[in-house]
Amino acid sequence: MSATNTHKDTTQGHDTHGHHPALAHHFVSLEQQHEANILGMWVFLVTEVLFFGGMFTAYAVYRFKFNTMFQEASNQLDITLGCLNTVVLILSSLTMAMAVRSAQMGKAKPILGYLAATAVLGFAFLGVKYFEWKHDFEVHLIPRADFCWDYAKERRVEADHHEKGKPFVTKVLGKFIGHHEEHAPPTTDRILADKKNPESQQARMFFVLYFAMTGVHAIHMLVGFGLIAAVAFWASKGTYGPDYYTPVEVLGLYWHFVDIVWIFLFPLLYLLGAHLGAGH
Repeated sequence: MSATNTHKDTTQGHDTHGHHPALAHHFVSLEQQHEANILGMWVFLVTEVLFFGGMFTAYAVYRFKFNTMFQEASNQLDITLGCLNTVVLILSSLTMAMAVRSAQMGKAKPILGYLAATAVLGFAFLGVKYFEWKHDFEVHLIPRADFCWDYAKERRVEADHHEKGKPFVTKVLGKFIGHHEEHAPPTTDRILADKKNPESQQARMFFVLYFAMTGVHAIHMLVGFGLIAAVAFWASKGTYGPDYYTPVEVLGLYWHFVDIVWIFLFPLLYLLGAHLGAGH
């Protein structure tokens, strides 16, 4: 093939794709742009793995050092709500995958519907986390000046007694709409005495890591909501179709990564001490 013909073929190929409004000027074709964007997202996710890896490494070190207390501290977490949130995020991954598939097929309305469902499930996840964190605050498990391991254990024993024998659904509903008794907060003397207990300091480290890891995960979900809103806006304009759906696919990769992080967090944080049973 002559140089002239080669130039002609290249020009025609560029003309075929170059007029698409989504094609950036520095790419030859939508295919090349798609591959570059997907590669860029994978590189970003690798950096995120390194970011979370630091916290997972700290967790591994302190779990090895304070293994027994990490197991007991894990029992303070609510496995019922942890299971519920795991199911919610798995469903959100399904709806996100359906949004990507709808974009590939050029179905604008289903894209919006699945993205909306993903956002709703994401907000449901954070709503459950709010109730968990609220409870942690009430029983003084937030790792700050009034952290009181002794008080938290006492409250846990009471909760286990009231929930014993109840069906799973009843337990879940009770977290949100059940009657919650008022409890007197721990006295200053009790908090000061608790600080001198080595076990309390070891449990405190577990909750430092717990709130750091789940907090950063929640921040990533908030970022995901912003991305969903942006992609949904352009989907409403009919931007995506079989020839161009890269932003939806990139968003899907990000959301699946956030979900996978939780799949690791759930057993490491919630199931660590499950074999000890409800009591201590």
